[in-house]
Amino acid sequence: MSTPHINAEKNQIAKVVLMPGDPLRAKYIADTFLTDVTQFNSVRNMFGYTGFYKGRKISVMGSGMGMPSIGIYSYELYKFFDVETIIRIGSCGAYTDELNLYDTILVTEAYSESSFALAQGKCVKDTLKASDSVNAKLDKIAKSINIPLVKGKIHSSDVFYREFPEEVMNLAKEKHLLGVEMESFALFHNANVTKKNAACLLTVSDSLVTHESTTAEERQTAFTNMMKIALEMAE
Repeated sequence: MSTPHINAEKNQIAKVVLMPGDPLRAKYIADTFLTDVTQFNSVRNMFGYTGFYKGRKISVMGSGMGMPSIGIYSYELYKFFDVETIIRIGSCGAYTDELNLYDTILVTEAYSESSFALAQGKCVKDTLKASDSVNAKLDKIAKSINIPLVKGKIHSSDVFYREFPEEVMNLAKEKHLLGVEMESFALFHNANVTKKNAACLLTVSDSLVTHESTTAEERQTAFTNMMKIALEMAE
């Protein structure tokens, strides 16, 4: 069956889906790491692919930017395509100078001021957890392939350009937030309402403290540590 945003049949999508924000990052992962690849979606150029990693099936699909976008795609994957686990693999900005560019974060919780969860499912929580069982597997995988992880709470923001950026740094200290991205909170909520699993691995792409940053090309192709960890979840 197809949905308004995903033109695929159920059997074309694996039970585990990796979800970068950038559809070109999804294409890069498919081209670089997977074998016997088939493309299952190109609607709105939100590319989705299924292939095999070390002989095990896995899918990868872009989510777009922001909670409304990942909210649509993750919900459809969970609800209509029998996907069991979605692992977001994205970039984030660091709120602390203890994080360096290219550090890999395993998100334990996502805090947000967003109304997404309230509007979608009347959830009043401002902090949502990743799936403990998936995080435990990702942590074990990272250790087995010697990739260090930083674990902690992330900020899922609706806003990229803020008129008063100093306020968000105060929020980061108050809520003990490692950094900021724009999708995890919605993904975790959708996993909760559909009784599925969700996790998030992030690579530090820039710092709101030191003002260091990576290029667009680096964000698309160089964030390989989180990709290697997540790919080991193939079944």
